[in-house]
Amino acid sequence: MTAKPLISVRDLTIRFRTDEGLVTAVDNVSFDIKPGEVLGLVGESGSGKSVTAKALMRLNAGNTVYDPASRIVLNLPDGEIDVLSLKRDRDMRVVRGGSISMIFQEPMASFAPAITVGDQMVEQLQIHTSMSKAEAKALGIEMLARVGIPEPARRFDQYAFEFSGGMRQRAMIAMALSTKPRLLIADEPTTALDVTIQAQVIDLMKDLVNEFHMAILFITHDLGVIAQTADRVAVMYLGRIVETGTVRQVIRDPVHPYTLGLINALPKIDDLTAELTPVPGDIPSPLDRPPGCVFHTRCPVAIPGRCNTEIPGFVDGKDGHRAACLLAAERMQEGVGA
Repeated sequence: MTAKPLISVRDLTIRFRTDEGLVTAVDNVSFDIKPGEVLGLVGESGSGKSVTAKALMRLNAGNTVYDPASRIVLNLPDGEIDVLSLKRDRDMRVVRGGSISMIFQEPMASFAPAITVGDQMVEQLQIHTSMSKAEAKALGIEMLARVGIPEPARRFDQYAFEFSGGMRQRAMIAMALSTKPRLLIADEPTTALDVTIQAQVIDLMKDLVNEFHMAILFITHDLGVIAQTADRVAVMYLGRIVETGTVRQVIRDPVHPYTLGLINALPKIDDLTAELTPVPGDIPSPLDRPPGCVFHTRCPVAIPGRCNTEIPGFVDGKDGHRAACLLAAERMQEGVGA
């Protein structure tokens, strides 16, 4: 029997109430993450990656509207939890810092400025575990050391404003990992780090996956980082997932034109004189979503009269490789993405 995924997201549609009306930020998104798996969520800013991730912990703003068909199910050893049905703050603890932890893009937003980093680590450990204060302090110092913070015992008693930007990012990662969550959501966790610390943090995450069989949802725009960390990749554009597959499938044999555009935009190390090839145009505003395929306004191979009117369904390739594009079947038959 196939083991249940750690978390299942089905038909997730998220809208926000605004003065201009309801704005769709995430549109009919579905994916699973297995225990011990790293899923990379890739896309430009404004694609809906962070909104999707925050939904797993019910952290989106108060003006959020979830479609009634949307489901987020967390499968734990003592039963499944319907995340979107949780109402009370006390019930949310299982998904907020308990079974799920999140590393946010902006580290200062995660620390209270008037409380030391150590006290905040101790507080969250005592909320979510049965540790004594001394045990929580010892673990907190250990985690600060594991993410490469020098003199961790001294830094433990300092405030976030006394840390450099990169060090705050590492402290936030240490705090998120200290409760040993079943799922870690990493939202651009290495953006503020130099390459050596970035490699250290990536290696730490890999070690924790192996040690605790922890799953990771890794959000980034950096396909190089995804290639080093993820098992599977989901490419997101304007609130929709447009391609999914293993790292090898998506990066070596992309099917969707948007995925291909992201890969072509990367600098070519083997040809330093080659010009960068950006994806043409800009991502549309969620207030003015294009009809049909949401990528057709920027797509170099869009079919006039079809791509601007038809919403493409997913086409299945080999071994779970899928793409939502009217040309996907043809490209897969040609061997692309096979």
